[in-house]
Amino acid sequence: MSCRAASGPLGMPEQAPQRRLAAILVADVVGYSRMMQADEAGTLAALKSRRTEILQPLVSKHHGRIIKVMGDGVLVEFASAVSAVQCAVDLQEAMDSANASLAEDRRIILRIGLNLGDVIVEGSDIYGDGVNIASRLETLADPGSVFVSETVYDHVRGKLKLGFDDLGEQQLKNIAEPIRTYRLRPDRETFAAPSARALPEQPSIAVLPFTNMSGDPEQEYFSDGITEDIITELSRFRSLFVIARHSSFQFRGKAIDVKRMGRELGVQYVVEGSVRRAGDRVRVTAQLIDATTGNHVWAERYDRELKEIFAVQEEVTRTIAATAAGRVESAGIKLAERKSTSHLAAYDLVLRAHETLGRAINDSDLLKKGALNSGRGLLEKALQIDPNYARVYVELARSYMYEWLHSGHPKWLRKFLTSAQMAARLDPDDSSSLRLLGMAHMFHRRYEDARFHFERALSINPNDRMAVINWAVYLDFIGEPSESLAWSKKAAQLDKHYLYSETLGTALYSLERYEEALIEFRSLDEHYLGRHEFLAATYARLDRLNEARVEAAACSSRVRAIRAIWETYKHQVDRDRWLDAMRKAGIPV
Repeated sequence: MSCRAASGPLGMPEQAPQRRLAAILVADVVGYSRMMQADEAGTLAALKSRRTEILQPLVSKHHGRIIKVMGDGVLVEFASAVSAVQCAVDLQEAMDSANASLAEDRRIILRIGLNLGDVIVEGSDIYGDGVNIASRLETLADPGSVFVSETVYDHVRGKLKLGFDDLGEQQLKNIAEPIRTYRLRPDRETFAAPSARALPEQPSIAVLPFTNMSGDPEQEYFSDGITEDIITELSRFRSLFVIARHSSFQFRGKAIDVKRMGRELGVQYVVEGSVRRAGDRVRVTAQLIDATTGNHVWAERYDRELKEIFAVQEEVTRTIAATAAGRVESAGIKLAERKSTSHLAAYDLVLRAHETLGRAINDSDLLKKGALNSGRGLLEKALQIDPNYARVYVELARSYMYEWLHSGHPKWLRKFLTSAQMAARLDPDDSSSLRLLGMAHMFHRRYEDARFHFERALSINPNDRMAVINWAVYLDFIGEPSESLAWSKKAAQLDKHYLYSETLGTALYSLERYEEALIEFRSLDEHYLGRHEFLAATYARLDRLNEARVEAAACSSRVRAIRAIWETYKHQVDRDRWLDAMRKAGIPV
């Protein structure tokens, strides 16, 4: 690679771009398009007044520099993260005071994102990832709130008497690595680092992903599968509070301070271990750690034949439950028998299929390419080995549900119901089978049958995050959005790091809280199935028709599915709230 300096048009060496570390504040006005449509002249005059009387004096007071004003937004640079945060706090407080005497629809409310990072300087402008991250944080922020990156949090910790909520790692659009994000508390509580979650009354446990020690990265699905099975079986003990997979898997491959992790997740115990698979042998290590003290409570190593892996899982689960809770309840008896298969090959195929389907379900582009088919191919092989293996039908049901959500073709809905029924018949005490059967009945508009299976799933495993979320979805579809919102927030207690934006957004939409719903839907990944129709309908409700039509254009291949899904709402008024808005946006449903 050549190291020669680039030349400019006159043959002189070009100067490398100037870089510096800066604290970046990005803010914009909530509901700006709506306000402009209602009163363009009045809105522009109000914004000009706020900039002159509030924004500019505060930026100057805190030694910042306004880089540019962009319609309803502003980009500001500070030399200090402390100054940037204090300015953001003062700005929101001043805006609140200025809004106090105004009607609700005339209030100018800001969202603010803050980041500390490297920026590229070009004349009077700045750009680069340091700016991009602040901008993405602003889009995530709630109306009237301030969201900051971990770099800002680390620099202001202990220097300002402000409280922050740890929102975990957030995947920001067009930013390669997740960004740990914090929300400023409006009550300005004394700063805590990091914010600790209150421990539940019952013993609480997080199971970290077991390390794959096999020397083959392709074997990671197996160690992940072992971990997920232990989480699932521990969740069945009512005397335990078990953190869901998504939260504990956030710590994969990281150097772990167990005490800090316990505070962040709100758990008393942490389980960690490793899996080494070689030929027909397997070695599993597991240890239980008291996160409040950092002390080891129990540790064991198992060297067994691979076919004995189910017995190892049972022993690990029983020991952890008995040690943490002091007893093993009847609900957790016969754990190994619930595997429903004695064939390791079938179990291995199901783990591979689970991983494959998970990737496809979370990426609409993969769905379009038929990625679910490869997962079903593995499941078909598993059925040939053990035709009575309930977990095969759980995964098949999962795949058929998403085929229907993607295409709307009734054949997939029929297959979804049939597979879920078979799973529940083979394993009537499995919450995954029951919640999927509840979803299948709901989409068939059999609301009472759906309720029965959802309630049974929750009674069997109250720690099943997906059972809680599916129940929240059901409540919205039968016309109880307030209850749906409450259950969505309850799910967040089980899985702090999982984004519940779809469920929260649909409940808020049903409550006609469209600005709040828009925030949730905008935070969904670009490839998330349903994102475009959610946004199209919400923009249409807010009379932001240009944006609504852009989103509607991306829905052309899913019109049949969209109509089928929203026709599932029990009450006509709820169906019309979505479908009328989608038609207004330009989706021909």
